[in-house]
Amino acid sequence: MVAAGIYLHIPFCKSRCSYCDFATDVWRSSDAVDGYVDALCSEIRNSKFETRNLVDTIYFGGGTPSLLDPKQVEAILSVVKRKFTVEPNAEITTEMNPATVTSGSLAVYRALGVNRASFGVQTFNDRHLKLLARGHDANDARTTFRLLREAGFDNVSFDLIAGLPGQTMDDWKRNLEEAVKLEPEHISLYLLEVHEGTPLAEQLRSGRRSLPDEDLTAEMYELMIDRLADSGYIQYEISNFSRPGFESRHNTKYWRLDPVYGFGVSAHSFNGSERYSNERDTAKYVRLIEENQKAEVFRETTDAASEFIFLGLRLNAGIDFSEYQRRFQIDLEESYRNEIDRFFEAGLVEIVRGHLCLTRKGMLYSNEVFAAFIPARDVAAIAN
Repeated sequence: MVAAGIYLHIPFCKSRCSYCDFATDVWRSSDAVDGYVDALCSEIRNSKFETRNLVDTIYFGGGTPSLLDPKQVEAILSVVKRKFTVEPNAEITTEMNPATVTSGSLAVYRALGVNRASFGVQTFNDRHLKLLARGHDANDARTTFRLLREAGFDNVSFDLIAGLPGQTMDDWKRNLEEAVKLEPEHISLYLLEVHEGTPLAEQLRSGRRSLPDEDLTAEMYELMIDRLADSGYIQYEISNFSRPGFESRHNTKYWRLDPVYGFGVSAHSFNGSERYSNERDTAKYVRLIEENQKAEVFRETTDAASEFIFLGLRLNAGIDFSEYQRRFQIDLEESYRNEIDRFFEAGLVEIVRGHLCLTRKGMLYSNEVFAAFIPARDVAAIAN
């Protein structure tokens, strides 16, 4: 039986970033946070998930989970371990923002078994950080990284964003050089997405800000691939690079269609055949848990055979034709012969040792490839 992952959503932030469209709330009072943690623990305790499944990854996402008091993290992990069978070598990740942790809190996290930090750097350019309303500066990022190392974190991931308003190629090169110099074990690249209703979307609409053109953003992406490869990082997914052995085990579950049980506001779950998600509003989520012990608001049966293609192609290893045949009793190569031939001729896919893979060019045009294997509506739903 495939081991499952646990996702725990902590929505609270010091402030809201200008580009953010996630389910987040500005930290207003300790009482509100205490009430949310109580609701989250109650949801886990009373969930109907298959608890005989082993769990080998736990992921605190947000929001800014590092704003929690370590005692709250301990309470949540305690409930998870009572409910599920957590493997001794489980990967336990907490997302952290610069200037939200101390030596003391990091020491407690490590003692609790948190062994991976996903660190929201985004950029080392103070002007861009201010534009994004990140609430920290580049020096905060450097200091927090040093504290992580001193606390014994030997598995740290950086998030970086390319394609920011006003960002030049020189800006991006300096970001990469600083990241490489610090030597994290993992780096995730995000191309900026602009969501309607965010402050950044309004700034762009009004002409106060402008984005780099698509060609420049593509050049930034390709530069990152080359620079990180030169520094010993392996690209194992379209947006993710790591030292050997430091791939994100939790995120890989999503791309491999392994089960993931989500808890908290807006959390999404997948049990192998269905996707379901919780209420997005924090206050409503807490009320639903208090009244019904669950906050699910959406559920659908998935087309797993199509999703496996869309998600599997994100991985550099691609899709194993024989595994696909075993899993879905479908001959992928024959069923999608026309699509595969068309993308092969365009230089977007290749077949390597029985695997269908995106080429480097294909990664730049991945959405066009994905759309051929799964309806556009479903692509958008899964991506979000």
